[in-house]
Amino acid sequence: MSVAEIANAAGAFPNQVTYYFGSKDSLLVHAAFLGLLHDARRIERIGRQAPDAATFRRNIARAVLAMPSLPSVARALAAAISKPELAPVVDRHLQLLFRQSERFVSRLIDTRGWKARRPLDVEARTFWSTALGAVLLVRAGAHGTVADLDLAGALTIHDELEPG
Repeated sequence: MSVAEIANAAGAFPNQVTYYFGSKDSLLVHAAFLGLLHDARRIERIGRQAPDAATFRRNIARAVLAMPSLPSVARALAAAISKPELAPVVDRHLQLLFRQSERFVSRLIDTRGWKARRPLDVEARTFWSTALGAVLLVRAGAHGTVADLDLAGALTIHDELEPG
């Protein structure tokens, strides 16, 4: 799809698309991460419904690996590898995702009395890096599926009843 076709579908002019997004590839990165951020907000509802930390870890991991936005984000990450000018766009979106996730987990921990075994910024980065890495591997042709990954094990959030 060309910039002109994208602009036409959006009811805009091609120069408006390139003015705001820089390039078609940048627009696709923005769109992929916007989808991911929206999916992450929906995942937060699943997390809030968990009665305990073990259920939280399991439900969040399962829901994240099933998010419809992950394949497009994997394509955006792959595009950024081959086009360094997209790196700042990817970085801004990743930082937003990490902060959003960190705030969510912080509020949940505070209200539930749960704990994390590492700083929450590291918790968020580790979790999302694991999830996105799994999708990249599967999309690149690695044997297995994202279901073969223990994404819940990447989370250290626990409650007082859990050993460790």
